[in-house]
Amino acid sequence: MDPAAGHGTAPDDVLARVHREEHSRLLATLVRRFGDLDLAEDAASEAMEAALRTWPERGVPATPLAWLTTAATRSALDRVRRDAIAARRLAALHVQEGSPAAPSAEAGALAGPDLGDGEDLPDERLAMLMGCCHPAIAPADRIALMLRFVGSLTTAEAAQALLLPVPTLQARITRAKKRIAGAHIPLGVPADPAERERRMPLVLRAISLVFTEGYAATSGDAPIRRELTGEAIRLARIVQRLSGGAAEPAGLLALLLLTDARSPARTDEDGVPIPLEDQDRARWDREAIGEGLALVERAAAMPDAGRYSIQASIAALHAQAARFEETDWPQIVVLYDLLLARGDDPVVRMNRAIAVGRARGPAEGLALLEQLAEEPELRAHSPFHAALALFREETAQHGRAVEDWTRALELGGSEGERRFLERRRDAARARA
Repeated sequence: MDPAAGHGTAPDDVLARVHREEHSRLLATLVRRFGDLDLAEDAASEAMEAALRTWPERGVPATPLAWLTTAATRSALDRVRRDAIAARRLAALHVQEGSPAAPSAEAGALAGPDLGDGEDLPDERLAMLMGCCHPAIAPADRIALMLRFVGSLTTAEAAQALLLPVPTLQARITRAKKRIAGAHIPLGVPADPAERERRMPLVLRAISLVFTEGYAATSGDAPIRRELTGEAIRLARIVQRLSGGAAEPAGLLALLLLTDARSPARTDEDGVPIPLEDQDRARWDREAIGEGLALVERAAAMPDAGRYSIQASIAALHAQAARFEETDWPQIVVLYDLLLARGDDPVVRMNRAIAVGRARGPAEGLALLEQLAEEPELRAHSPFHAALALFREETAQHGRAVEDWTRALELGGSEGERRFLERRRDAARARA
C-alpha cells in the first residue's frame, strides 16, 4: 500500500481498504513468523480491532499495513507468552519482539524452511500457498485453505468459486485447520524442489480461482475486484519467473493477462457488465494482449502444455478477433475438446456448448446445454442459466428464457451483474 494512502481518508475507510487488499499479506507474514494459522488469525483480528479503536483518535498512520503488522506481532507474542505450550514454541522459534523471524533447525518442523533473502520464493503469500498444499492436508481441503486465507476470499466467495455449498466449504476449512494444529504441519516452502513441483498445479489453480472471483465478483457492488485480479496476476508472474520455462505457469499468466485485457470495456458507466459480443474492442488493453499472446505462443509449443495453455489459447482467439463475428468458434470448440480429453469438467462442457452454439447455431448449443441441466455443479451456477436463457431467446423460446433469466438472478452475483440480469429478464418478458 502507498505509504501516504491513509492521509486525508476516514480511518474506517482506510482500514476497510487495508483489510480488503492486504489482509492476506498480514496473515502470511504472521504465519511465516509463528508457524500457527490460528494464532495468526487471532492476532490479525486483534490488530484490526486495535486500529478501529485508536486510528479515529490518533489519526491514520503513514504506513497502515506496517502499523497493523507490528500490532499483530505484539498481540501474537503476548498470546504465546500467556500459553505454556505456545511459549515453548516461541522458545523453539527464537522469536523476539522487534526481530525478524529466523526459525532454527529445531523449529523447522513447525515453521517450514526459511526463505532467506527471498531468492527461492520472494513472497510470503506465495510461500503460504505452497505450504497449504502440504501432502498431510486432505486434497479437498488444500484449495479451500488457499482461497480463504491467501486469496482473502470470504467463505461464501470461496464456496462459489469451487461450486460448493457454503457448509461444505466451511467444514473443509475447519477440518484442515484442526489437522494443521494437531499434526504441527508446516505452512512453509518445502526444501525439496521435486516436492515444490508436485505442489505447483494446486498453487496455479488457486491463483486462477482468485482471479476468477475478482474478474467476475460474486458479491459486492463492484463487478470487478481489482485487488483480487491484480494480486492473482502478480503471483502468476512470480510463479512464471521461478518455473524455469515450464508451460503451465506461462499459460496461466497468459490466460490472466488476455482476460484482464478486456476489463476497460467490460462494464458500462453504471457498472453493469457488457457481453463480449457488445464490447468496444478498441478499449481492450493492447499491451497486455501483446504480452499474453507471446506467452501463449511459447507455452503452446512446449511438450508439457496442459489445461492453462489450452485455456490461454482460447483467450488468444478472442483477443485476435477484430469483431465478435470474426471469432474462430470452430477452433475454440476443438480446444474445448482438448480440455475435456484431459478430464471431464461440467463448466468446460458448458463453455464448449456455448462455443458450439456460436459455431453451428443456437439450437445445437441449446441442446447440449439442456443435457447438462442435472449437473449438480451447474444447477446453482448463474452463468449456466444465463447461457440457457440466451440461446432460448435466439431460438424464440422467450417464455422459457424468462424462467432462466429469473433463475440466474436468484443465484446472485455482484450488484452490477444483478442489474444486467434484471434488464435481460425484463426484455425477454416483454418479448414473451
